[in-house]
Amino acid sequence: MGVEIERKFLVLNNDWRTLGTPVNYAQGYLTANGIRTVRIRIAGEEGFITIKGGSNGISRLEFEYPIPVLDALEMLRLCAIPVIQKFRTKIDYKGKIWEIDEFEGDNKGLILAEIELTSEDESFDIPTWIGQEVTGDLRYFNSQLSVRPFRSW
Repeated sequence: MGVEIERKFLVLNNDWRTLGTPVNYAQGYLTANGIRTVRIRIAGEEGFITIKGGSNGISRLEFEYPIPVLDALEMLRLCAIPVIQKFRTKIDYKGKIWEIDEFEGDNKGLILAEIELTSEDESFDIPTWIGQEVTGDLRYFNSQLSVRPFRSW
């Protein structure tokens, strides 16, 4: 069984930009109701389907599987709400991978950093370009950004 343990933060400045290569992401939601989320994603040239359970603290069930990119393109057309567009940069910082998402479209101007952990109480070093933690703020969930985009706040 897959479990995602993730914390999410705002990004303070541009010091991270030279530390990795951005990859274009498009993702949409077949369902996102708080109990479960079914997401279709294209990351670069790869397609994925992801099923997530509701959050329990900073943990939730997560199952992600590769699918053919052409299937992912067709499935994105089935998504009920607008597709999220973003660039993701993965950065190794002191042994942990930080994923920096720079959003486009109606969420342009929003830059978030995520870190996946192996346990809820795992300690980690925080880079100087990391700001306020927003883990528990539902507005920053990608599924919520698709229905209530950043520019409407």
